[in-house]
Amino acid sequence: MAASMDNIPKDFRNLRACMLCSLVKSVDQFEDMGCENCDKYLQMKGNREQVYHCTSTRFDGIIALMQPEDSWVAKWQRLTHRLPGMYAISVSGRMPNGMIRELKSRGITYRSRDMS
Repeated sequence: MAASMDNIPKDFRNLRACMLCSLVKSVDQFEDMGCENCDKYLQMKGNREQVYHCTSTRFDGIIALMQPEDSWVAKWQRLTHRLPGMYAISVSGRMPNGMIRELKSRGITYRSRDMS
């Protein structure tokens, strides 16, 4: 997997973490590009309201993940199949029940990233 600088936060204010995969970006980056790991399911690109439903401002720690397939930290965080980027260690909050049902209907198991 080649690292892309597009999913690395440019500004470390107003960051949000995806509640499905824990990717950390600014609200504008999520709206402009969606979540590179989850947008197939969450469809945040171009939809700020969806960004607010599927991401959280409350998260702990940040991991800079460059080679997910070779990282013990990625294994520990269940991120080995994610793209390189910045990831939260724990994300507080829960997706809306309607989104969880939609994910389940697509065969995606939602596991809360909240480890607090």
